[in-house]
Amino acid sequence: MSRLLRITILLGWLPLAAGAQWAPPPPAAGVPKTRDGKPNLSAPTPRTPGGKPDLSGVWGNAACKSECPPGTNDEFLPLPAQFVDIGWGMKDGLPFQPWAADLMKQRVTDFGRDNPDAHCKPIGIVMLDTHPYPRKIMQSPGYLAILNEKDWTFRQVFIDGRPLPKDPVPWWYGYSAGKWIGDTLVVETVGFHDDGWLDFRGSVLTGSAKVTEKFRRVNFGNLEIELTVDDAKAYTRPWTVKIRQTILLNTDMFEFFCAENEKDVQHFK
Repeated sequence: MSRLLRITILLGWLPLAAGAQWAPPPPAAGVPKTRDGKPNLSAPTPRTPGGKPDLSGVWGNAACKSECPPGTNDEFLPLPAQFVDIGWGMKDGLPFQPWAADLMKQRVTDFGRDNPDAHCKPIGIVMLDTHPYPRKIMQSPGYLAILNEKDWTFRQVFIDGRPLPKDPVPWWYGYSAGKWIGDTLVVETVGFHDDGWLDFRGSVLTGSAKVTEKFRRVNFGNLEIELTVDDAKAYTRPWTVKIRQTILLNTDMFEFFCAENEKDVQHFK
């Protein structure tokens, strides 16, 4: 991996080893246990008083351990494979329009020079779903809040029946509205900026995109997000990937701001 790419990675992620830790760690309440007293992550999905699956908790993405995309197992920091390449594991890769494929390749050639994560800018909801930093979900009957350790950002998902805006002013994270279909929370998001990044290598997202996330808590310890990107400007067809997250017990999020004490951008050439 090039030195510039290493700097790009380190720019935002130096506090990762210390992140998500309290001293002493707070005890996790309501955790089901096995007969030997260990957390039972395969226990049934917890539910709210209204009977819906409770998505609440601190969740994390596992780092890639084998068959990883280039740059994933960097000597500084292991990364989730889908954070590096959101299409990792897809048989034929992402179905780019020719111009979008060229732009992604140029971003790789430039070693991610304009990667928003490297410049302490908002990175968008797809990169937040796959980011190595954890996120906390807080659920109420009509509202879901997702708090991200990455730059201490938050995301609002309205599940109170309101429609998506017709002609929204572009936002970094778009506008999200969801509804329950059985035990799955289906969230649609529109209204993005036109030069988005879906992953570290620079897969494209345009302002015409709709991103659909289907949140399903498989059991106590595991969350699955089926993510579909419908962006006819950048891709020849809609495409879908699955993101898997694991509950993080006895911990909470760590305050982190990418630009704090930043000293690397001046060396970019």
